[in-house]
Amino acid sequence: MKRRNFIKKASVTGLGIVAASSTLLSCDETKSAEKTAVATTLKPVRPLVIATWKTDLAVETAAAYLAKGASALDAVEQGCRIEEANEKGQSVGKGGLPDRDGNVTLDACIMDSKGNYGAVLGVKNIKHVISVARKVMEDTPHVMLVAEGAEQFAVSKGFKRENLLTEASKKAWEKWKVKSEYKPIINIENHDTIGMLAVDKNGNISGACTTSGLAYKLPGRVGDSPIIGGGLFVDNEVGGASATGLGEEVLKTVGSFLIVELMRQGKSPQEACEIAIGRIVNKPGKDFKNFQVGYIAVNKQGETGAYSIHQWFSYNIFKNGENKNLQSDYFNKA
Repeated sequence: MKRRNFIKKASVTGLGIVAASSTLLSCDETKSAEKTAVATTLKPVRPLVIATWKTDLAVETAAAYLAKGASALDAVEQGCRIEEANEKGQSVGKGGLPDRDGNVTLDACIMDSKGNYGAVLGVKNIKHVISVARKVMEDTPHVMLVAEGAEQFAVSKGFKRENLLTEASKKAWEKWKVKSEYKPIINIENHDTIGMLAVDKNGNISGACTTSGLAYKLPGRVGDSPIIGGGLFVDNEVGGASATGLGEEVLKTVGSFLIVELMRQGKSPQEACEIAIGRIVNKPGKDFKNFQVGYIAVNKQGETGAYSIHQWFSYNIFKNGENKNLQSDYFNKA
């Protein structure tokens, strides 16, 4: 069976499984199914870190924290901070490409093993928004803060304001302004977000996601990265997932939440990622040739998955003492 047909059929089947579980099974049967979905005879792999794109140092940093006995939450925060400080990345933190008015605005979210979640959206002048998101989660009764309110909150917590627009990003923006073509298309080969998932020595899972968003976006635009269930979702009994690429398409299918729910129903991380991509590309009339979406996932046992629409999506994974960058399998092989 061709992969496209498999994904199309699996996508429909997966939807049926998720939709039917709450109506056809009793409460006890549902709990049993959830336990069965994550049960395996394999010894769990831990600690483990997986992150989108070629993020060697970020993953190495997270793994080093886990090796010292840190929690998965601490690991993903510290790992993402590495990319936020990488001025050459032009898509995360300082040095990120600006919106069409020349302002760098950042989005981030973080989720712990207890289901707690914090996010900041459209933040200017603060580099480490992943840490601000954690402060929102731990120090406020809220889950999201946006724009000026998020910036003011960050400053009140001791974060320093700084200019996030580097000279390189400014020059790229000025070059774009010559034609000012607004084409919200993600380059299928390029790093545009870091999503990271970690499993610590106790088997607890946490995740984080941080980005400067779509280059030259309309001011105020927010993608999937800081939205729970879109760019990131974690359920400590099952696993976690994170997304990268054109956020509008991820949000339309609540991709990361979908992957975790599919794993809850017994799908492997790889199968779940493939079905989630199928949910995007099999929409009637969907022209997916000019945009990219990629997913990573991990389950409670430390099994991982990664899948994208197009070639060249890569991910870094640390397990069994090794940090490797791998190319994801992909849908569009035409």
